Amino acid sequence: MRLVRFRSGDRDGFGIHHGDFIQPISWEPFDDVSGDLEKIDAGSARLLAPVLPTKIVGVGLNYTDHAAELGMETPDEPILFLKPAETLLGPGGTVVYPSQSERIDYEAELAVVIGERTRSVEPRDALDHVLGYTCGLDITARDLQVTDGQWTRAKSFDTFCPLGPWVQTELDPGGLAIELRLNGEVRQSSNTSRMIFDVPFLVSFISSVMTLNPGDVIMTGTPPGVGEISPGDDIEVSIEGIGTLGCSVGIPGE
Repeated sequence: MRLVRFRSGDRDGFGIHHGDFIQPISWEPFDDVSGDLEKIDAGSARLLAPVLPTKIVGVGLNYTDHAAELGMETPDEPILFLKPAETLLGPGGTVVYPSQSERIDYEAELAVVIGERTRSVEPRDALDHVLGYTCGLDITARDLQVTDGQWTRAKSFDTFCPLGPWVQTELDPGGLAIELRLNGEVRQSSNTSRMIFDVPFLVSFISSVMTLNPGDVIMTGTPPGVGEISPGDDIEVSIEGIGTLGCSVGIPGE
């Protein structure tokens, strides 16, 4: 099932994407879910970031070959960081190039969406707490990451977390092809089977640190091939079984 957030006219809603049409199920996050709302032509609606998380938890260096390309050691435990909800960007949106940075990079990632309040779950039960999966981009101001000595500012600019196009609820995250194309050229091509820490372990580990709420997102790390983006660039992230997330890069005021 493909769960979406969408805008139709002057209303934002939640629904199920059926290809040609969207079946709305609620007009507010805490409405009673209903399948009786009028169907909407998919071509007339604009897809939004598919979730409204209280937090986005990033995982650094979760592919061995990505750590190697950055000249960093493979971690013994997941390296965690947070991205604020204000970094969210929906499909077809524009990543705003911040004036404070002279280099921003793309990082294609499988994003995990939590389905229920989760605290200290065991790995064997972790996937029971997952709503589904979507395509994600962890945009990073690489020069600020280096000069700051920590990652908060570099990861936290508005629009630095494109997500979409929907949450796919019926998927095994363990062996999915993941690819990023920059202006049509393949720059990242890997598989989630190459993660150092798999999805059940990550959900378990993170929930032992902080409570995960419905709609919260875990960005599971990026494979090798990370590189620079510039205003005017077009980016596409495709993940097997989910689909394709597209966005562009612009400058403030565009």
